[in-house]
Amino acid sequence: MFREIDAECYLMVDGDDTYPAEYAPEMVRCVLNRKVDMVVGDRLSSTYFTENKRPFHNFGNSLVRRAINRLFRSDIKDIMTGYRAFSYQFVKSYPVLSKGFEIETEMSIHAIDKNMLLENVVIEYRDRPEGSESKLNTYSDGIKVLRTILRLFRNYRPMAFFGVISGILLAVAAVFFIPILAEYIKTGLVPDFPTLIVCGFVAIAAIQSFFSGLLLHTIRQKNQSDFEMRLIEIEDRKKALLREEESVSYDRIG
Repeated sequence: MFREIDAECYLMVDGDDTYPAEYAPEMVRCVLNRKVDMVVGDRLSSTYFTENKRPFHNFGNSLVRRAINRLFRSDIKDIMTGYRAFSYQFVKSYPVLSKGFEIETEMSIHAIDKNMLLENVVIEYRDRPEGSESKLNTYSDGIKVLRTILRLFRNYRPMAFFGVISGILLAVAAVFFIPILAEYIKTGLVPDFPTLIVCGFVAIAAIQSFFSGLLLHTIRQKNQSDFEMRLIEIEDRKKALLREEESVSYDRIG
């Protein structure tokens, strides 16, 4: 849909009658009048925890929100909401990679990473109509979302991701190496050559991890620069489409 439709504002809403339609105009105005790139319909700050009768869903939403806001230093109030409004720039620059419930997580992290303008609009949430069933599987889809967060953290913040791995590996190598070093200083003997060799390989793996993160961080910075140029192209395309629409409207009036 995003590839095929050109519009100044896009509105996404789940079809389960849990999101009131009266909030849509406010969300659209945020995009059209205040140039917000993504408007998040925030359920968690209003009635979600009282209306939603599935405690594991409540826990999962809170967990995902805290994880993303901590890892990506953001302040999105509701990561998993299915009620959002998008600008033309967001839609045409967002690569749709997920097929399931992970897509909301991907959208949020894409907007955070690309420094797009975000805004939270508090909405009322009502539970699903009686007789309807959610397609969300608490455990399997929850694991998919957490895996998506980890994958995107690796892709969008490679220096932090591989730096943590490097630090852990260095710590493990040091824990086992220090007793060997102390014994060598004391007696001049190496008591456990296999452990020393393993420590050396672990330290090499730590160094490799660090430089992998450094290399990927450099590539990411280049991609960020390319993305800014792409935004300029998207904005030019939007202006051309608007001029074309105005020309068609003028011809019809004439």
